Amino acid sequence: MAVKIETLLDAARKHTDDVIKPNVDAWNEAGIWPRDASDKAAALGLTGLYAPEEWGGQGQPLGDGIRVYEELGKGDGAYAFALSMHNICTFAGCGFGTEAFKKKWARDLTSGRKLANFALTEPQSGSDAGNMYSRAVINDDGTWTINGAKAWVSLAGEADIYFTVVKTSDKPGHKDMAMIAIPADAEGLSFGPRYETPSYEFLPLSEMYMKDVVVSEDNIILPVGQGLQGSLMAIDIARVSIASGCCGLMEAALDTALAYSKNRKMFKGVNLDLDGIQWMLGDVATDLEASRLLYRAAANALGTDEGPLMAAHAKRFVPDAAVKAANTCTQVLGGMGLLKPYGLDRLSRLSQMLRIVDGTTEISRVVIGRSLQKRAETLPDLPIPKGFGES
Repeated sequence: MAVKIETLLDAARKHTDDVIKPNVDAWNEAGIWPRDASDKAAALGLTGLYAPEEWGGQGQPLGDGIRVYEELGKGDGAYAFALSMHNICTFAGCGFGTEAFKKKWARDLTSGRKLANFALTEPQSGSDAGNMYSRAVINDDGTWTINGAKAWVSLAGEADIYFTVVKTSDKPGHKDMAMIAIPADAEGLSFGPRYETPSYEFLPLSEMYMKDVVVSEDNIILPVGQGLQGSLMAIDIARVSIASGCCGLMEAALDTALAYSKNRKMFKGVNLDLDGIQWMLGDVATDLEASRLLYRAAANALGTDEGPLMAAHAKRFVPDAAVKAANTCTQVLGGMGLLKPYGLDRLSRLSQMLRIVDGTTEISRVVIGRSLQKRAETLPDLPIPKGFGES
């Protein structure tokens, strides 16, 4: 019987309070992924959220499981992001991987003994996933030989396997794309220097290089022709997961501002008695409530025809609201908001990171704009005034 979502949310809250919040500053100082922390998250069932119970997962529908990242985001958005990507890969591996792959990897992934991550973006292409140079040649024995490079790979050098999207020919377009899981110990797989990320140094991010990497056909997750479509579904799940984590970040910023302003004495009272402060934080509270409703609606739409558009709405609105919330709450603290112990500088930087990863808010606007063009085509024309000399 599947664990109830309320039990998992309680576990995520406890993990945030007991593990993330007390240690995140030390993690950043050390600049090392806290594997002991993710092991503790795994023990609570947070690394196989959507995977079926038969493979050791929690069997949660996407609409429920994604709520976990709101709780984790109250501690740290980058940590929540990393676990969300692992869960997406685990979901893909358990749902679409070969039987041989599942027998070898599924229980290690759902249990968190092994970590997975996703590699789609390339250095030259960014959000233009169709402009891909990574190539896989299918050998006579069924193995795949892969060459190429990926960028912005999270858990770089830390994950145990990388779900990697490649092209299998030089033809333009996406009909030859596939997804294959590359184990971290595959010969020819390497990583570039870590990106410098001041507010989430513990999350290793870098480029990933593949030079004559040979992978078994057992590791094909999505066959030729399905790679891009499946990747876009994964990205939609990631976008909604990010929106969920942003809600946790907004609540953390709001609580920091409230805890400070209720005691900050000024003008014969405390800051929270001032209308200006109440209005500023009231706007944050309203944006938080709206964001929470939006990401949950988007999560429930995943896998339907409305899923991509709803994911775009959530990724467009919620991270923008998180950036605004972090900045507003910093302003409420005045100069103290700039000091490291209060944590608002970290939240501001994290909110900007979450606004960019897995499709910038501008890319979401493109998705929304295209849907509006299609909608416009269904509407009756309205008369347009004609200029001088037009017939």
